[in-house]
Amino acid sequence: MTSDAQMKLLALCSIRIDSKSVDWSLIARAGLQGQLEPLCQGYIKETSPSAKRSLPILRQGLKQPLDSHFARIEEEIEMARKVGARLTTVLDDDYPTNLRNVSDLPPFIFYRGSLQREEDARSVAVVGTRDCSEIGISRTRRVARELGEAGFTITSGLARGVDTAAHTTALHFGRRTIAVIGTGITRCYPAENADLAEKIAQEGVVVSQFWPSRPPGRDTFPRRNHVTSAISLGSVVIEASRTSGAKMQARVASEQGRPVILLRSLVEQQEWARRMVEAGKAAMVDNTEQVVESLDRKTIQPAQRVTDQVLFDVE
Repeated sequence: MTSDAQMKLLALCSIRIDSKSVDWSLIARAGLQGQLEPLCQGYIKETSPSAKRSLPILRQGLKQPLDSHFARIEEEIEMARKVGARLTTVLDDDYPTNLRNVSDLPPFIFYRGSLQREEDARSVAVVGTRDCSEIGISRTRRVARELGEAGFTITSGLARGVDTAAHTTALHFGRRTIAVIGTGITRCYPAENADLAEKIAQEGVVVSQFWPSRPPGRDTFPRRNHVTSAISLGSVVIEASRTSGAKMQARVASEQGRPVILLRSLVEQQEWARRMVEAGKAAMVDNTEQVVESLDRKTIQPAQRVTDQVLFDVE
């Protein structure tokens, strides 16, 4: 049963004016800070740029009652139920711990499988290009296997290449894995990984930050990268060109205050990776032991953008 508070949060996420919506991360932060009711009344308790952009959209949207969105929300929830998925929000105890510690967190996630608070708090993203080399696949398998042996949950994005190798390795060795997908929970992309997604749902968890019916789109995969990073203690990048989504995740992870860990082979081949290491935004490693050391040296810092955390009324 979806609670009244959950429905209000989801209704705020449903507001759209001229194809624009209230910033979902702003809604999530309000929920975490106990400010959902003021938001429902058209007041935003922070002075971030996203708050200033969202305020006119929010107030225009609230000219229609929030419960006018409830029928569509129930349809989406029912779609999720039909594929065995469940809902959790920032208002709920089972919402992933690591997600709570960034400012660009999703207000809700739908998931298939089980959320495990302690195990998922020790997750590490293993990511890279879809067009991975054979040696890159071999390195992915070794990193995923050894991180699993060290007690970490393996997180990735269910894409071809590195992601698929990371997930399948974790499953092969009986380790937990999290798949963060770039579509709604009722879909799978790429379709060839449908069986893999089913196995992950049985032995780990598949997570989506989108409405269940959401198809893949140009914006969904970059947004997926934010959650893949945020739900993890750190991100290990195996192979990634300058146009790769994994490069974007490395940047996002750095902004979120998460460790970014790059294999030496990547740093030696890619200028963007070398620059991140030189700027002190990433660590270069030669083996999995150094990955673990990098994770142990740096604790998670809550909420990366100060401008998104200043709490005042925006009039």
